[in-house]
Amino acid sequence: MEIILGISAGVVFIGLIALIIFEYRIRQPDSLVLYDAKGQIRLRKGLVYPRHFSLTLKRTTCPIQLTIEATAVGNLGVRSKLVGSVAPSLEHLPSLIRVGGWNQDAVARSTDEVQVLLQELVKEYTEHSEINALSTTDMLTYLHERLSVISEKFGVELISLAIQSMEPTDPEIADAFRQQEQARLLEQTEQLNQQARVAAAKAKSKADDEIAEMEHALELKKVELKSLLLEKEAVLSRQRLDDELARNRMRLAFEIEELEVLKNSPELLMLTPQAARLAEASQNLKNARTVISLAPQESGHGSELLNLFEALLQKALEAKKQSS
Repeated sequence: MEIILGISAGVVFIGLIALIIFEYRIRQPDSLVLYDAKGQIRLRKGLVYPRHFSLTLKRTTCPIQLTIEATAVGNLGVRSKLVGSVAPSLEHLPSLIRVGGWNQDAVARSTDEVQVLLQELVKEYTEHSEINALSTTDMLTYLHERLSVISEKFGVELISLAIQSMEPTDPEIADAFRQQEQARLLEQTEQLNQQARVAAAKAKSKADDEIAEMEHALELKKVELKSLLLEKEAVLSRQRLDDELARNRMRLAFEIEELEVLKNSPELLMLTPQAARLAEASQNLKNARTVISLAPQESGHGSELLNLFEALLQKALEAKKQSS
């Protein structure tokens, strides 16, 4: 009996393990797991979920590629190519299930509905515009203004949207538009080049003016420095002249004082350096004894130095006699 109970318990345990393995799955990081709770769609946040009571949706983006042909004013055909991508909106999961159904293709079905809406909006924009007034920028703005409600309506959010091209279906009109666009681009390029040349010329003129002003300021500075240098040289010249005049005055005063002393005491004339040099110079003369004797009868045979010395001495003696 105990063996039967043990076997039964083992079978039940193995069955539970098999049921868990068969029913439960581990949620992948790029997946959304939805479940129905009393008629409301909710999101499972746990790591493990029962697969028969849940709906798994990929969180990856779903691409959009559309080629739409519409007619502009005047019944002129226009072909537009759009690309973009959508992804599930976590805030509007009930709308996603309502549009796409309770299956794993819900995002793809909602994307198809978004593409239908895009086609309608592109045709609406094209039909109310002149063919020469069509613009990819204006169309993209028009679409974004009217696609703000797609999350609430379809349960997906628009990740990106771009217009690859927009051109007339008639080849001649398309070629005319291409030539017109080429001419516009060439004109715009020429305007930009002209603006660049004008800006470069202005910059060069400004730089030349600044250089000229700097050179003028430099010349003025040189003139100012030269004037200061001349003033300093003039001051130094006047100072040197004043010093020279002062020295000359001192020398003259000293000589006058010396002459006064010699005038008052002629005998001191023999002690002057001039007399000593005169005596030394007269040693090589034939009448060198006249330097010693100072005899008047011998002075006629001396040199000019002796005559000068004798004249000075004679004047000093006469002045001494007159003063006495």
